This record gives sequence, C-alpha cells and structure tokens, in this order.
Amino acid sequence: MELAAALKRENPARTAAQVQRILRASAGWAPSESTLLRHFHRLELIGPAAGDTPVVFGRFEAENPNDRWTGDALHGPKIGGRKTYLFAFLDDHSRLICGYRFGFAEDTVRLGVALEPALACRGVPASVYVDNGSAFVDAWLLRACAKLGIRLVHSTPHRPQGRGKIERFFRTVREQFLVELTDTTAQELAAAGTDHRTALLELNRLLTAWVETEYHRRIHTETGQTPLDRWDGGWIRLGRTPAMPTAPELTEAFLWSEYRTVTKTATVSLHGNTYQVDQALVGRKVELVFSPFDMETVEVRYRDRNHGKALPHNITRHVHPKARAETPEPPVPATGIDYLTLTARTHHEQVRHDRRIGYDALFGDNQDGNGDQSQIPGQLSIDDVADITDRNGTTA
Repeated sequence: MELAAALKRENPARTAAQVQRILRASAGWAPSESTLLRHFHRLELIGPAAGDTPVVFGRFEAENPNDRWTGDALHGPKIGGRKTYLFAFLDDHSRLICGYRFGFAEDTVRLGVALEPALACRGVPASVYVDNGSAFVDAWLLRACAKLGIRLVHSTPHRPQGRGKIERFFRTVREQFLVELTDTTAQELAAAGTDHRTALLELNRLLTAWVETEYHRRIHTETGQTPLDRWDGGWIRLGRTPAMPTAPELTEAFLWSEYRTVTKTATVSLHGNTYQVDQALVGRKVELVFSPFDMETVEVRYRDRNHGKALPHNITRHVHPKARAETPEPPVPATGIDYLTLTARTHHEQVRHDRRIGYDALFGDNQDGNGDQSQIPGQLSIDDVADITDRNGTTA
C-alpha cells in the first residue's frame, strides 16, 4: 500500500487502475482497484489536494442598479414552423429584467428591438456584459454603446462564468413560461386564421405579462427581495434616479454607420445603392449614417462634421441586408406548368410523327436489288422464321 501511494504521488495523473497494473507487473500481485481508491482518498491523493489548486470563482454582484447589465439569447418555441429567439437583459444588482423580446432571428436587429426599450425605460447602464455570439459582436452594438457611454464587455470564449444570473433566469423561463407553450405549424396558424406576425405579438404579450406580474413580483431566493423592490430600493438608497437618455441620443445610438471612400465622380456606393455627395469630399473616407430600414436617407459625416444628406442616385435596395423582416414573404402562387412533362410530351410526339419504325428493314431481304443492305445485321428474316417453324413444328 505504501508503494501504491508512492506511485500515485510520483505521478498524480495515474489512475487507481494504472497503479494496480504497475504493482502487478512489478510485484506479481496488487490490491483491488476499489481498495486502492479508498486508500488514495484517505491520504487525500485524489481530488484538489492531488493536483493543482482549482480556480475559485467568487460570487460577484453589482453594488447598485444599472452598474452592470448582462445580455444573452435563448432559443424559444416554434411559431408556424419558424423558430423564435428571446433576447433579454438582466440588471446584475436587482435581477430585474430590463429588456426582453422574442423574434424570428438571432441577429442584430432583434437585439436592438429588445435593447432600445430597455434603455428608454430603465436608463443607461454603466456596462453591458455579453457573450461572443454574432449579434453581440456586431459593429452596430459597439457604436450604440459608445454613443451612450456604455462599456461593452465580452466574456472569454468557452468560459461562461459571470453569466450565471441570466442563465438562471432562462431556466426559470423554461420551467415556468415555455413549459406552458407548444410549437405550432404553418397549417395550424392558417387553421386558426392568424399569421406569423400576429402570433409573435401574442407571444411577446404573454411574456410581458408573466415577467411583470410573476417574475418581477416574486421574492428572489438569493436576494430575499422581489426584483422590482430591490431595483426601486437601490435608487432610493442612492438618492437619485436612473440616467435616462434623451430621444435624440437614443435615435442617434440606434443608427447604423459604414465607411466609404468618395470616388472621383463624387459618389459613394452602399450595398448596391449609389449616392451623390459633396464634391469637396472626393477621395476622402466618409462615414455614412442611416437607419437599416431606410436606405434612401443617408447622412454623410467627415471627421465628426455633418456634410448633409447623400442624394440617392441609383437605389436598388431599400433596407439593409441584415434587416430581415419578421414575417416571411407570402408564397408565390403556382403556375401549374410542369416543364419536364411538357418536354417529354413533345419528344413523344416527335417520335410518333417524325421517326417511324421501318418494319421492312427488320424483316426484309438482306440486300435489295441495288445491292443496298435493307435488313439490320443479326436480325432474322421472314424466310428464316419459316424454316425454323418447319423443323420444330412450332412457331418461333
């Protein structure tokens, strides 16, 4: 047993089974694996004491409301066969859900639709903590946070520590809200006389009712207060109210921007559209600011100075490629034309009328009077068939 302990101390990565094999090979006998395990546990050779000290994560909690929000996305139910996604932002101090919304895509647009009402209603947080999903690393979110003075923090990849509170909220959503919902198909929506947009609005209405009536008013097991009371009490203790953004500040923050170099003809291109700009900007890299839902109205800025609106020259796209609609396009009515069937029918008619089978070539003489071959080589003639019939007494 002492030798087994020495082997384990020599290489902590060795398992009890491996130590047993080494003992058997060196001494011809070894205790059972369970005996070795109990021995290693008594000597604290298995567990944290056997190897490196594990990383310890402290329980962090923001000191005040709006010190830090945590944002994440949750896969929701299917509506009319289309998957939904829930974007939510949670206040770390009070566990209040500041913004939330279901959408049909896990993209930047749906993220913005959840975040904008949260900022307008709950104020501007000092920081927002998110993961590295495509919607959370988009340049638009970085611009929006910079405009409002919000520090955007991304978690380390493959290290979910720090997002435990919103993960716990999502677990509550699954256990208390999503469990009461069922997926629906397009046929079921049609039978109910509704569409995707109306059904999504109803889902968000039910979520709002559940969050504001149940979640925000139920005592949280960790804080001992309801999220709403803890939120209000935090501001009373601070003796102030949340920092609310003005309407122009919020509008500016939720605009998108891209940079383009002005051509020699004083034009810029943006996702297939061409715009005319001030001739003084030729050769300069300008910032084009716009709403993703209105690509015709584009503001031109250079070195933080406004140079007016770009004049639409050739507009082929009215919304940004990322600004996909919540509802799918209506199905195109079928024409009822089967092109391959029409082609096969035409071919059949051509064979019937233009390429008739020459039976005289199948059963004629091998050579006609002019010496031309009129019978296909290898085919039997009428005379050959008659000879075979006479010899066998049966019809060939």
